[in-house]
Amino acid sequence: MREVDRVIAQRLDSGVPLVGSVSQYIISAGGKRLRPALLLLCCGALGFKGEQRFNMAAVVEFIHTATLLHDDVVDDSDLRRGAPTANARFGNPASVLVGDFLYSRAFQMMVDAQSMRIMQVLADATNIISEGEVMQLMNMHNAALDEAGYLQVIRSKTAKLFEASARVGAILSQASEAHEEACAEFGQAMGTAFQVIDDVLDYAGDATVMGKNLGDDLREGKTTLPLIAAMQRGTDSERSTIQTAIETGDLTMLESVVAIVRKTGALDVAKASARSEAARAIEAAKRLPANEYSECLINLANQLLERNH
Repeated sequence: MREVDRVIAQRLDSGVPLVGSVSQYIISAGGKRLRPALLLLCCGALGFKGEQRFNMAAVVEFIHTATLLHDDVVDDSDLRRGAPTANARFGNPASVLVGDFLYSRAFQMMVDAQSMRIMQVLADATNIISEGEVMQLMNMHNAALDEAGYLQVIRSKTAKLFEASARVGAILSQASEAHEEACAEFGQAMGTAFQVIDDVLDYAGDATVMGKNLGDDLREGKTTLPLIAAMQRGTDSERSTIQTAIETGDLTMLESVVAIVRKTGALDVAKASARSEAARAIEAAKRLPANEYSECLINLANQLLERNH
């Protein structure tokens, strides 16, 4: 990961000062680096030690960072990882344009791998992520969104880059089709569980630990799994309260919504869904060669359920 950070710093270099300032600001803001870590662990599990793994790990982090820059503008967020978002610090135009720079820099770096297959996987993933973001936008303030629709959004918006990161690790390793699919399934399941837990934390977390404002999802009108489960399990009155809160984004209703979510056991329903995805990830990792790297993938999936930020 230190080598990945070195590549990131080197490739962020730009002759335009503002590009460097915004890029450095968000990259150094303390992200989990989960996607590059997945790529490196899959390479390790499959025995690939080539330098290109650091380059591709930096690529997936750039793609992820570009989506964060654009997301925070779309969502009008002002806090991420406990610090002001780039759009709060530098303004929306700079955030959008530097996001574009990171996307284009990532595609420049992809060429270095000289693999049409890797370019196809990452280009497709980037396209699907964009579709997921648009799907989410279309479903803002839509209290009728069901669990299947919710999962379609998060598998596109979040899980797809996890899946692509793990798959690229397998491609770099020239792995068998079975091992490549095991890596991809691990990534997809891991990414899905990660997002479900993220959505749980918006109603059960601690803002000072999470580094973002509680209730942001409600303000933005996002119908997430805790709210879907609460509406399914609550009384008519409770269902109506949540529907109104989603449709209006009224944060004065947050306390009532949190009370309903907790009373109905909706958080347990969502956590069970995340647990099921984590179990799927673990089963996929067990199909890889048994070594310290595949063991680390299994541990990562287990630890995911304990995260608090």
